[in-house]
Amino acid sequence: MVNPPSEQGTRAARPRRRRVAAAAAVVVALVLNVIMISPARADLFNPRQEFLRNAVGGLFLHWGERTAPQHTDCAQWEADVTNGGWTPDYWLDEAQKLHTQYIVLATFHSRLGYARPWPSAIPGSCSTKRDFLGELIDAAKPRGMKIVLYMTDDPQWHTQGLTSGDWLDSAAYSAYKGHDVDITTRDGFGEFSYDNFFEVMDRYPDLGGFWIDNDNAYWERNHLYEQIHQLRPNYTLSNNNEDTPEMDMISNEQKTGMTPSYDYPQAVYTAQPRLTEADFKLPTTGNWWYDGVDPSVDYKVSLGRLITNVGSSVKALMDEQAMVNGHFPPKQEAFNNFADDYLDQIWESLNGVEGGGYMYGGLEPGGWNDGAHGVTTISRTDPNLHYIHVVTPPTGTTTLKLGDNGYKIKSVTNLRTGAKLKFSQSNGTLAITGISEWDPYDTVLKVTSNGRAKPYPGVTVTASASANGHDAAAAGDGDYLTYWDNNKTLPVSLDFDLGNADRVRYIGLNQREDSVSYARSATEQSARIRDYEVYASDDGVNWGAPVKIGTLPSQRGVEIIDLPHTTARHVRLRVLSTYAASTDTTRYKRLRIDEAWVGNHYVRHGKPIAEDGADGGATLPISVEGESGVLSGSARADVCPGCSGGAKVRFIGNNTSNYATFNVNLAASAAGERQLTIAGEVSGTRSFSVSVNGGPAVTAALTGTTWDSPTTTTVTVPLNAGINTLKFFNDTANAPDLDSFTIS
Repeated sequence: MVNPPSEQGTRAARPRRRRVAAAAAVVVALVLNVIMISPARADLFNPRQEFLRNAVGGLFLHWGERTAPQHTDCAQWEADVTNGGWTPDYWLDEAQKLHTQYIVLATFHSRLGYARPWPSAIPGSCSTKRDFLGELIDAAKPRGMKIVLYMTDDPQWHTQGLTSGDWLDSAAYSAYKGHDVDITTRDGFGEFSYDNFFEVMDRYPDLGGFWIDNDNAYWERNHLYEQIHQLRPNYTLSNNNEDTPEMDMISNEQKTGMTPSYDYPQAVYTAQPRLTEADFKLPTTGNWWYDGVDPSVDYKVSLGRLITNVGSSVKALMDEQAMVNGHFPPKQEAFNNFADDYLDQIWESLNGVEGGGYMYGGLEPGGWNDGAHGVTTISRTDPNLHYIHVVTPPTGTTTLKLGDNGYKIKSVTNLRTGAKLKFSQSNGTLAITGISEWDPYDTVLKVTSNGRAKPYPGVTVTASASANGHDAAAAGDGDYLTYWDNNKTLPVSLDFDLGNADRVRYIGLNQREDSVSYARSATEQSARIRDYEVYASDDGVNWGAPVKIGTLPSQRGVEIIDLPHTTARHVRLRVLSTYAASTDTTRYKRLRIDEAWVGNHYVRHGKPIAEDGADGGATLPISVEGESGVLSGSARADVCPGCSGGAKVRFIGNNTSNYATFNVNLAASAAGERQLTIAGEVSGTRSFSVSVNGGPAVTAALTGTTWDSPTTTTVTVPLNAGINTLKFFNDTANAPDLDSFTIS
């Protein structure tokens, strides 16, 4: 008989009685061939992961001896559980109300008394005679659900909550093993828990896997993870807060400090398509386990976390606080009942989808106009089926604006009501209007598209610096599993050779989602682009002055750098800085890009806008909202209740980097000298300079008495058939706030 590696070298000194007991603990059926351990490797994709990849989330249950009222006697705890009417079907019912697909049972938990809810032959901590774990596994199987067992690595709380004594019994375990083991030490506890892994694997072939709290050196030294995958290849392994390669999934504990507070994935630091899970408490206060109180559930935060996780391809593991009898406190039950019906109404937008705007395509997620925030999802089976989840609605407007990411939109409807909504597309923006009511938790808009505008084919991408194995070509190969790494070199240039001179409208970027997008501390900074310049060249040698200088926001999802009217063969993105601070040695100067591309046109009402006006262009009059333009430098959109569209553009002027540009496509019949009527807000008199297609600027002065009411002025400008680029600026002084302009 072959024993686990930790057992070898100790058996000769043991009495026969100890050998038999030890053999029972590690299980004859499982120890065969375990010394033939394969090298550790990271399985990015594996059939055993299918249930996790298809899941929206799980129910996390902390339930043990220290569940209120605290028990110090395992038999009494078990009796109270049984007498309280515990049933596995209740937990499964509640999990399904939350629309989750698996349950993680955390009873062998370092702060819950190290209870084991199965009859164990291994002494050392509390175990039950009733097989709570087995009953739960058996009840879950016909429902198509999985049970995952939490296993702790940490003995440090072995006396917590006790006035005397210890939750762990080193003497009993030492007698069982035939040698001294102090299981209150990390290495000793590693040996104790190691044996428990093998006992569980033998008894429960239908277990979904193990959810492991961090790592233990004893496990790693004895190749525990590799053995689990060999002996139970259907088990998944999840690791909390440590991205251990042998694990199928990395979990991240609840974090705080994000804006908005529900956007939990801002704290997730592991790149897709690595399976990632966010575990968080539904009652946002109190312990992870039931401590005798019934805290309120924040519906906005809890539903927002579930939705933003789905919109980021992150699994949501929601902790509820089971009482001794297994029931949840009334406020958590009430939330589950509400979620059951609420999630039913929008389930198609959460199930069978991936997060939009990342490696799976989809519309732009994140911060939208007028304070709106949310995520987008995209169907796994239909690349033209999208959902926009507006968790925080825009302020003071019935219009939502977000990046279209090149999709040609066919229709937009309210998922709950089926009502059709009006929309328009221009300059890379999808504007959806007439949304008269916003759901308090998630307004879901169902969007269908008719394909996506393709980037230039056959573009050659090179860089001034690259890490070994991650050269610039990986950013342009259409494969999100490869990426370019700048080898921590800044400034750094990413060059695109289009093969022929052509129009260039924007650069699209999917930065690798492997860093937090907000700075909560010096060690959690964002390795994303901050300051950049864009150059254009006909020969790839002479670049001249930059055609665009700007700053990207530190946020997740696709980023588009809009460019003024440019025709060139070569385009250069020069990254000057990233957001990561020098104190963050892991991320400082690091830059990784999954995909980068150059676009030659935007989409308008589902059609590409042709540079030469071949699609007929627009006839006069034409009205353009200020906030729809490309805003550079400090220029930004802001809420304006009295303005058309409910918004205006502020801080145009006082610096050469602060300006707004607009691309307008005109029919041939609209070309010529045309009146430009500009609406804006000002107190006193201020002026814009307006330049068309890089030509001489004309001055447009506005005079008003209050910042709360738009006023207008009219100038004459020359316009061509096809695309015209209008630039509003004031390099030397403050400018008015721009509401809109009309060409007539």
